[in-house]
Amino acid sequence: MPGRYPVTFGEVDLLGDLDRPSGWVISKDGVPQSYVDLEDPTYLDFEYVQLMAVVIDLLDEGPLDAVHVGGCACTLPRYVAATRPGSRQIVVEPDGGLVQLVRDQLRLKSVPRLKVRILDGRTATAGLLDDSADLVVLDAFSGATMPIDLATSEYMDDVARVLRHSGTLLVNVADGKGLAFARRLLATVGGSFGHRALLADPGVLRGRRFGNLIVAASRAELPFAGLTRRAAGGLVQARCLYGEELTRFVAGAPPLRDGDPVVIPVPPPGVFG
Repeated sequence: MPGRYPVTFGEVDLLGDLDRPSGWVISKDGVPQSYVDLEDPTYLDFEYVQLMAVVIDLLDEGPLDAVHVGGCACTLPRYVAATRPGSRQIVVEPDGGLVQLVRDQLRLKSVPRLKVRILDGRTATAGLLDDSADLVVLDAFSGATMPIDLATSEYMDDVARVLRHSGTLLVNVADGKGLAFARRLLATVGGSFGHRALLADPGVLRGRRFGNLIVAASRAELPFAGLTRRAAGGLVQARCLYGEELTRFVAGAPPLRDGDPVVIPVPPPGVFG
């Protein structure tokens, strides 16, 4: 089972976790892409995924209609299925070979009420019905960078169309010194959603090191107090910015639009060991 496997867009490595016999990592070009524990889908190894789960756990109780743009090993869909039984979920993943690998090796078929669409994010989102989702998770990467076409105002408007009024958008963005891309993404999200929050490790938030930041957004009020408390009290010890503090963080950064030139943040050598 461990080894290097061909997929539609290159090759990936499937690596076992020496500390957890049922834990598996998918890595591409030396960059860890996804971690799953086949026996315990509530175990989340990556810190940024733990922060996403903090937000999901604070949503209204009960099953969710969720869309995940970016699939890989489907860590969060497994988590949602385990913690919110009855949830209906769609995973969008353009790499059909990767989807087949996860089906064959990582028990994807065992996740109830999960549909996978082998499409790019914009095409798949355009095909979704209005007001059909409680949660959209945007965790799509090409290597260690977020596809720019999934970070623009045009795409965020389409995501807002798919989400119900009280629905929540979660975005995983990677950035480094200066956080210029994260600021522009937040400005972009703010054009489609009236309420935003940013969660990240304090070192990443200060631009001291390259890492992941989580953007949460909704047209309805977000549970800011709960996010602040749980982020600070969790294993990650993250900060949560919102309101005036987040406005100062964005500091007038311009939104991203289709066709805009943008510097894509790239991790420095050695970040991923």
